[in-house]
Amino acid sequence: MDKEQNRHVYWNPYFGGFLLGLLIILTFYITGRGLGASGAMKSSVVTMVDATSHEYAKKSAFYSKFVEGDKNPMNNWIVFETIGILIGAFISGGLAGRIGWRTQHSPKITKRRRLIFALLGGVLFGVGSQIARGCTSGAALSGIAVLSTGGFITMLAIFGTGFLVAYFFRKNWI
Repeated sequence: MDKEQNRHVYWNPYFGGFLLGLLIILTFYITGRGLGASGAMKSSVVTMVDATSHEYAKKSAFYSKFVEGDKNPMNNWIVFETIGILIGAFISGGLAGRIGWRTQHSPKITKRRRLIFALLGGVLFGVGSQIARGCTSGAALSGIAVLSTGGFITMLAIFGTGFLVAYFFRKNWI
């Protein structure tokens, strides 16, 4: 089978989920904590605010926790985890021949509309992850891995809301 025919063959999602479960167990074993990526975004934002106005960051109730003394918000294991995820995704995409500039969208919508919806969805998910004190992987998957009630509630809220809202946005993909 040549590379062009194999372009859209993906792993079985159940096998991927199984591997993710093993990864969560390994992460708990090695770090004593679960997975999570929203913390890396927070560290990046804090670093940018601190670089823009160190005085503002020092006086802010939120930012000061991360920049006081010799603290560097980028010196956090979750930042390195996220960098590893990006590198791993790039390697995986390269090995599968899926690296390229393209925007996948339904023929019913424009590329611009697809990108706007993706950006808005990312921003809303980022804000929601800060309100929930964690993203899907941190709050839901890692929470469920330790049988936390909050983890189950978060997972139900994420997928339940997605299921309810999908009806109104399905014309963008179907």
